[in-house]
Amino acid sequence: MTLIGCIIQFCMFLTAEFSESFLLSVMSYDRYVAICNPLHYPSIMTYRFCVTSVNVIWLVASLVMSVYAILIYNLYFCGPHIIDHFYCDLEPILQLSCSDISTIHRQNLITGFFTGFCPFSVIVMSYVYIVITILKIPSNTGRRKAFSTCSSHLTVVSILFGTLMTVYMSPTSGRSLILNKFLSVIYTVLTPLLNPIIYTLRNKDFKEAFRKI
Repeated sequence: MTLIGCIIQFCMFLTAEFSESFLLSVMSYDRYVAICNPLHYPSIMTYRFCVTSVNVIWLVASLVMSVYAILIYNLYFCGPHIIDHFYCDLEPILQLSCSDISTIHRQNLITGFFTGFCPFSVIVMSYVYIVITILKIPSNTGRRKAFSTCSSHLTVVSILFGTLMTVYMSPTSGRSLILNKFLSVIYTVLTPLLNPIIYTLRNKDFKEAFRKI
């Protein structure tokens, strides 16, 4: 694989991960409005708002990806040109460089805060208000129904952010390459594979088709 090909592969993956992180935060806001301000839901979560949100998310993710692409392309790689991984992730690429990578590490911390911590904070705050509102519902049936509308989203958030934090925020010195690869498989393969299943589990047509199978 050429350097350009490796950068393109990494940036496509990065764009998808950043976009999903922001989309999950918008979805948590959607659940917040639906449960905490149900009468204002049609006027807030309009079609225009949804389309604008998606366009802004993809634009921001593409801009961040472009910064990474420029920084990596300007590095000097003196060899060996072998990545001990199944795809071009940031750390395996940086390990092959003979240049000063401190700038990229600083950029990575800033980007991680903006694209990881901020969306996760929005999700946490949304669910704090959601839980407070649900606990005020007098009937158990009403509380159970309100919680069930958030179950799919919470499951996806737990899987995605749980694995990403384990890989990128935990110390790497004591972890083996095999474990790193295994954890990478979870958020690159397993999470996207489970997403459509998780989101359709509450769909009646899906359940009926599954029972027939």
